[in-house]
Amino acid sequence: MTATAPAPSTARATAFLPRLVLVLAALLATLFTAASPAAAHAALTASDPEDGAVVATAPAQVTLSFSEQVAMGDDSIRVLDPQGKRVDTGELRDMCSGNTIRYGTALHAGLPNGTYTVAWQAVSADSHPISGAFTFSIGAPSATDVTLPTAQAGGGPVGIAYGIARYAAYGGFTVLVGGAAFILLCWRRGAAERPLQKLVVRAWVTLTAATLAMLVLRTPYTGSGNFSDVFDLDGLRAVLQTKTGASLVSRLLLLGAAALFVAVLFGVYARRVANLGPDEADRAEGETDGPEQTDRSDEADGADGAERPDDTSDLTFGLAIGGAVVSGGIAATWALSEHASTGIQPGIAMPADILHLMAVATWLGGLAALLVTLHKVPGIERAAVRRFSRVAFVSVLVLAVTGVYQSWRQLGSWSALTGTDYGQLLLLKIGLVAVLLGLAYVSRKWTARLADAPADTATAVAVVGSAGQTSADVSRETDPGAVSEGTGVSRETEPVPAPVPADPERAAQLARQRAARESALEKRVRDADPDRAGLRRSVLAEAAIAVILLAVTTVLTSTEPGRTVERETGRGSTATAVPDRAVKITLPFDTGGPNGKGSVRLELDPGRVGANTLHLWADSADGTPLDLPEIKVAFTLPAKDIGPLPLVPEQAAPGHWTASGVQLPLAGEWRIDVTVRTSDIDQTTVQKTVKIG
Repeated sequence: MTATAPAPSTARATAFLPRLVLVLAALLATLFTAASPAAAHAALTASDPEDGAVVATAPAQVTLSFSEQVAMGDDSIRVLDPQGKRVDTGELRDMCSGNTIRYGTALHAGLPNGTYTVAWQAVSADSHPISGAFTFSIGAPSATDVTLPTAQAGGGPVGIAYGIARYAAYGGFTVLVGGAAFILLCWRRGAAERPLQKLVVRAWVTLTAATLAMLVLRTPYTGSGNFSDVFDLDGLRAVLQTKTGASLVSRLLLLGAAALFVAVLFGVYARRVANLGPDEADRAEGETDGPEQTDRSDEADGADGAERPDDTSDLTFGLAIGGAVVSGGIAATWALSEHASTGIQPGIAMPADILHLMAVATWLGGLAALLVTLHKVPGIERAAVRRFSRVAFVSVLVLAVTGVYQSWRQLGSWSALTGTDYGQLLLLKIGLVAVLLGLAYVSRKWTARLADAPADTATAVAVVGSAGQTSADVSRETDPGAVSEGTGVSRETEPVPAPVPADPERAAQLARQRAARESALEKRVRDADPDRAGLRRSVLAEAAIAVILLAVTTVLTSTEPGRTVERETGRGSTATAVPDRAVKITLPFDTGGPNGKGSVRLELDPGRVGANTLHLWADSADGTPLDLPEIKVAFTLPAKDIGPLPLVPEQAAPGHWTASGVQLPLAGEWRIDVTVRTSDIDQTTVQKTVKIG
């Protein structure tokens, strides 16, 4: 007995798919597990007392200043004495004014000398949790039993689960919108195809389930980090009152409207387009493959005596408008609650973000629909693939324009592109998009060579799928004579009534044989055109890159933008002073001697013309305070030939120096030179330009 092996290309594809799924799953797990906790748009810019400060008398309160608006509760700022006992009143003070974002809490009177720990936690305006801790001392530093927390808000298992839900939400939205757009814009008859229906419905279910998961995980994600808090009804009630909670609830309501859209698309609309032939569907979509096809269509209409009216145009238009409104609303739930809603130009950034998400969904979601169609539905016409190619091209143009704007808005400088985590992830995303475009070019070449499937292919598959088969019929599956040359479609298209056996086991066996026969026929039809198989492979590669691209995008949306990082650390070419906000810069140094590597953190408060207070912290390479023998600072304004103005700060604590009354007489770009000496002979000077005024 001779066994026939599957075609090499088919065998390779069959063996490749499970491996691809495993590789992508491992990659996603690595991304979500290895990624650091979400670093949000807002950052702590100042505190009173300062980190590491030693004050002579007990302060009446502790205040924190942030770069952007944050949400805080009564328990967001906790102050602990050396024994770990809370010494704050537990009442949050809102001290915000204009561009100054400041919150504080009052302290009990009569605090003794010693080292106190301040632990704080908040939620940034772009929905990501932030937290931190620092110490200050009254009178003199002392030993403390309090250990500064190392875990950040939004981390741990809850953070991983929330990140997976975020990715699932992005993926479900992409496939839901892209799959529906593929049907309405490229292949209307696809509304009646079961594989596409399953794809879109499963995407809706995924997006809905992910949104519900994010809603119930929100309390532990921004709070304790314990899964048990998902049952905290008070916490859920508090979440619903936040911007993020309102966005998630709005998304669920819009998904209800999306469910109605899907029901109409795969109900009334699918029944109407199922009655249209391929030529009629082409005319309805305003696309034909050329004069020859038009002539054949006209001849067919003439043979019927009259042209069949197309009653799908109005319904298609209504579904397209309704779908665009609903999908735009769902996209807006991200734009209104994340990075686009904060920072500079939010009025432009939010519409740009909506267009960006819609373009991504139309392109990548349509790609998923095309892949499923090529793999499961043998009857798709070349014209439909060409339509998707044009839709994808427009989507890429929109994606490029909005992406460039978003990149400028979130980075702010070329140095942030390579010097921040956000910039590096953005470079990775750009590289993946470039690879995806290259694969799309290969797919276009396959599309140009693609031959339309035989006109009776879909009919043959439908007939075989509905016809009863006997065991003798199934045995003909291995008979080469039962298959037409060239197309691989069975010559037997007439339904053959099958007797119903009395034996249930025999009936089940015949049912399995019929299913195997139908599957084999579909496979033969699908693989009859080698160009179609080549297109499937290239689209499969595109889909694999798209999955990775979505994962990188998900991590990117929870990473602190480069513009904020540079403003916080002062790593740009020129650090700009913001009114009522201290200038902070970090300067790495290397004196060349033993233990000569480290960094100096400099803070100039309030960072404006006139008197300022200077704070310096020296850290070793491992991040611990570094007690230097000497540190000096000089200010120079080259444009006005002022300086250098020397300054020797006083040591306030190990690794911490201060100076008050630092006068900067004029506005301009001041160069700050910091001279660091780590031994009697090892010394270096590092500098940074800061724009004042």
